[in-house]
Amino acid sequence: MKRIPRLLGDQGGVTAIEYALIAALIAIAIVGGVALVGVELHSMYERICSAVSEALGGGAC
Repeated sequence: MKRIPRLLGDQGGVTAIEYALIAALIAIAIVGGVALVGVELHSMYERICSAVSEALGGGAC
């Protein structure tokens, strides 16, 4: 019976879960940001390719 109050007072596991949730949210934000940047970067390269191809007289990108 002496172990139950000590077990209920232990906050170590709760802190670890909080840190894990924070790390997961940061990871989701990073993945979302990279995905958005990737789409924009692809669009930029397509525009550059089209412009260069047009300047050189046509051709495939």
